[in-house]
Amino acid sequence: MTLTETDKLQTPVQYVKGVGPRLATTFERIGVKTVEDLLYYFPRRYEDRSRFKRIAQLADAEFATVSGRVVACDNLTAKTGRPITKVAIDDGSAKAFLIYFNQPFQKTIFQKMMGSEIVVYGEVERNKWGINITRAEWEELADEGEELHTNRIVPIYPLTEGLFQKTIRRILRNAVELYLPFVKGLLPPAIVAERKLMDVREAFRNIHFPETEWQGVEARRRLVFEELFILQLALALRKHTLQSGLPGISFKIEESILEEFHKILPFDLTGAQKRVIGEISGDMEIPHPMSRLLQGDVGSGKTMVAAAAVLTAARNGFQAALMAPTEILAEQHYSVMSRLLSKVGIEVDLLVGALNRKGKTQVKDRTAMGLNGLVVGTHALIQEGVEFKKLGLVIIDEQHRFGVLQRMELMSKGNCPDLLVMTATPIPRTLALTLYGDLDVSVIDEMPPGRKPVITHWKPKREASRVYGQVAQLVREGRQAYIVCPLVEESEKLQAKAAVDLAAHLQSDIFSDLKVEALHGQMASWEKDDIMERFREREIDVLVSTVVIEVGVDVPNATIMIIQDAERFGLSQLHQLRGRVGRGQEQSFCILLGDPKTMDGKRRLETMVRTTDGFDIAEEDLRLRGPGEFYGTRQSGLMSLRIANLAGDTRILDEARRDAFELAERDPLLEHPDHQALSERLHANYENLIWATVS
Repeated sequence: MTLTETDKLQTPVQYVKGVGPRLATTFERIGVKTVEDLLYYFPRRYEDRSRFKRIAQLADAEFATVSGRVVACDNLTAKTGRPITKVAIDDGSAKAFLIYFNQPFQKTIFQKMMGSEIVVYGEVERNKWGINITRAEWEELADEGEELHTNRIVPIYPLTEGLFQKTIRRILRNAVELYLPFVKGLLPPAIVAERKLMDVREAFRNIHFPETEWQGVEARRRLVFEELFILQLALALRKHTLQSGLPGISFKIEESILEEFHKILPFDLTGAQKRVIGEISGDMEIPHPMSRLLQGDVGSGKTMVAAAAVLTAARNGFQAALMAPTEILAEQHYSVMSRLLSKVGIEVDLLVGALNRKGKTQVKDRTAMGLNGLVVGTHALIQEGVEFKKLGLVIIDEQHRFGVLQRMELMSKGNCPDLLVMTATPIPRTLALTLYGDLDVSVIDEMPPGRKPVITHWKPKREASRVYGQVAQLVREGRQAYIVCPLVEESEKLQAKAAVDLAAHLQSDIFSDLKVEALHGQMASWEKDDIMERFREREIDVLVSTVVIEVGVDVPNATIMIIQDAERFGLSQLHQLRGRVGRGQEQSFCILLGDPKTMDGKRRLETMVRTTDGFDIAEEDLRLRGPGEFYGTRQSGLMSLRIANLAGDTRILDEARRDAFELAERDPLLEHPDHQALSERLHANYENLIWATVS
């Protein structure tokens, strides 16, 4: 039985020449299990070793490529006792010594090379005793075009223990030569021609072994385009399926509903909130399921916008569900929504893991009978046994904490309900297009009137006592303060202890005349609620907390935040924490106490001082951490990107997205012969994403 072309790319990596069972285990640690995985194991950078230098021209501390004849080799012993191998090469202009530490076997290898011409690449060390080349890679001077490690543009791959650059290059060369004929391009020929893209097989050859810089650049462009195109096509087909293939709910948008909503609000809506409510209402009116992403920075008023949508659904006889990633966030939404919607007779229930069995049963029964207009909860909402009588609207907060399948699981509890996804984490544009390309986007880009930007300072920890003195002064003048204790990642119990210990220290040694309390994730819900309520009522002056206050009750009088060991936190988390202050009319301050040891740590704190713009911060976070770290692309239900860089491939993403959405419009079932390979790939990788909601 012969293998098909696709099957051959699924050949286990151990059967590639040069691998074998032992190295296959090493490759598996980095996710390389098949020939296809190996071909997609791309270099992280290149070194141009094609420009030869004469040995006499070498400068100290440079990396250079030279060629020369092996004229001597010997093993010596350093003063420390460790062996050193010195190999002398001569190119006619001067001699250089290749230096190898703790590798006495090199002498045996080079003795066989005596008199032979070799090409060497390494770091030059020039001193009064001569010219040394350390960390040297070499190979015998071969016929033109045969060099692999020197005398060319050389790929540098990510390494893991047990893998070496020379080994990976040899294995990749074998894989490229043998398996490249079985690689199929997925892009339609018309798009390849229009975008002037390299042939896919040439792209794989040149991404690993380019002969010129231009070939490497063009190879990468082709592979990045294809990767982003497939992802965007999956999102385009999903959007097309939702908009054209599903009968949604056509909600009646009565003027009286909006008037009723305005009457129960404790304040006037901003222009941005009114605009976004209009966009959502327009979607809800259309007889197709709404799929909308609502972005808004901390404190911009997303919950009020969501409440307007819930009221619309309720007045049309439908229930709504709001799913949040944590119990404290679910409780916060429940608190706000129930306080607001109870004024117009809409029952709101909370369903979280902390509820006892009786409480859960009561909420489930009320939900099944349709006695509530809104159920707020965590993952508990998608558990078995939760049934809605008439679910018409699904709201998901901080969507990046959930997988796509979890989103669809909740939606499946209704008959094609409308979907509103909310996030307070500003998403860089490229990432939003990649993760949420199937959603229409609304942005609340206006803060409530009177809000002043939070002034942020970064201070070294040695200035902590002076900072606390200034905080004490402001608190005695009538303000309140948050102090965020250092991040302890080992366990929540240790984190809780850190908060309690810090609060005790501050109460006894720093703020003895003020009321200090601690808040942490190990507390029961009622305890957290009680502390936040007392803080809001000004019974507590200084609240020492863990990151549980990332989301929490608004306390307009809290105008100071100190974040201890701020360099331990990510940029987005720092921004979320800072959003707890600056929620009233008074000027607010955020003090970052930290002594970062890395450049990335310094850049994070500098960014926080420089800007309060959430999208600016998100872009910097993406540059620093990459999309996988920043937002967990795997968690989104999408494949992680193998070559595209969302921080740098904006132009290619725009082109790929445009072409993908045009193709989805022309051939939504991918029936054209040119689209067969695309159809197979999408069914293999994205079937749940595209088609699951219509089954």
